[in-house]
Amino acid sequence: MSTATNLSSLLKPLQLGPYTTRNRIFMSALTRNRAVPTNVPNELLVEYYRQRARSAGLIVTEGVLVAQQGTEWPHAPGIWSQEQVQGWKKVTDAVHAEGGLMYAQLWHVGRVSHPDAPEQIASGEPVYAPSAIAARGGKFRHIPGKSDAGYVTPTAIDDPKKLIALFKKAAINAKNAGFDGVEVHGAGGYLLTQFLSSNSNKRTDAYGGSLENRMRFTLEVVQEVIDVWGRERVGIKLNPPGGLNDCDMPLEETVETYSSLITEIDKLGIGYISLMRYNPMLDPLKTAQVHDVVETYAHLIKNPKTVFIPNSGFTLEEGAQFVDKNPGSAIFYGFSWIMNPDLAKRVELGKPVTGFDKLDMLGLQGHYPPYPHDEDLMKGEKLAKLKEDLKKGYSDYPDAQ
Repeated sequence: MSTATNLSSLLKPLQLGPYTTRNRIFMSALTRNRAVPTNVPNELLVEYYRQRARSAGLIVTEGVLVAQQGTEWPHAPGIWSQEQVQGWKKVTDAVHAEGGLMYAQLWHVGRVSHPDAPEQIASGEPVYAPSAIAARGGKFRHIPGKSDAGYVTPTAIDDPKKLIALFKKAAINAKNAGFDGVEVHGAGGYLLTQFLSSNSNKRTDAYGGSLENRMRFTLEVVQEVIDVWGRERVGIKLNPPGGLNDCDMPLEETVETYSSLITEIDKLGIGYISLMRYNPMLDPLKTAQVHDVVETYAHLIKNPKTVFIPNSGFTLEEGAQFVDKNPGSAIFYGFSWIMNPDLAKRVELGKPVTGFDKLDMLGLQGHYPPYPHDEDLMKGEKLAKLKEDLKKGYSDYPDAQ
């Protein structure tokens, strides 16, 4: 059992841009696949985030798609339409009613969409990426007639500024939806990582080739978002070790790349930089470059306006020790917030924290019936029943007694 005494540093407020967070136990982005019937935030998301807003210092949403894409998660929410903006407004209103702070994580998956996925077909667009190079892996269970389809060769975008513009529009929509700020998703082997990596980016224009050119896409996305929100309400998430979606480079090149990128982002003076430590759960092909992220990069974050927030695999005790040594920091927790909707309150009251043995694995991405789905599943009484089933392993975890 964790007690409030040895974890007290996590309960101290923190100045994060213009905000004072109630504590330093932040909730990281977690893809949960509940935006049924398609991609619009619904009452399930309202309740899920409301529960966690009662005690979290900061909530970052699950990845929010900046454009319609055929991802491996057919019910990931987006923020490209006004209907989605209104859906998210209900979520942020609920979070603010509980005294919480909430940032939207802006997400584009790039080449790890599938052209035959229903959402991609509906978009009318090809699967765009920096270069026409397929990633290894992928498992699209929901594509009709193509059970367990993998990644395919994407279409190289002719002008990357078209994709950068999607982030700006999403940033504007996030502001209209009532968020307190935004986090740029620069991890996971998704679009920003694909431009950054020399393995996935073979362009010969201003966005490829040299390290300076490969960093350009990420830096321009961040600048566009800053232009909408102001630098202090913007964060970015990076994962130097990698492991997901086949963007990994040799260790020496990885360290050089992320050292340069973090140094350039630091100059912008954004609200925070979140760096993920190596996590074997995020390294299915064992291609990650394992190294000490905190030791390698933390010293590069020198701007007094920018908070360094590490992420991935921290116990509460380890997080408290880190904050003790780095009093200007906080910790992002992920899975612990799934089983413990009142995580920070448990720490405050010295209540037991529910462990991974209580994690509903099927509930991570939703208790859906087997694919392919009946086309009537997302209508009427069947949709109502599905929403009840999707509460399992999502919003039905109890508070501490």
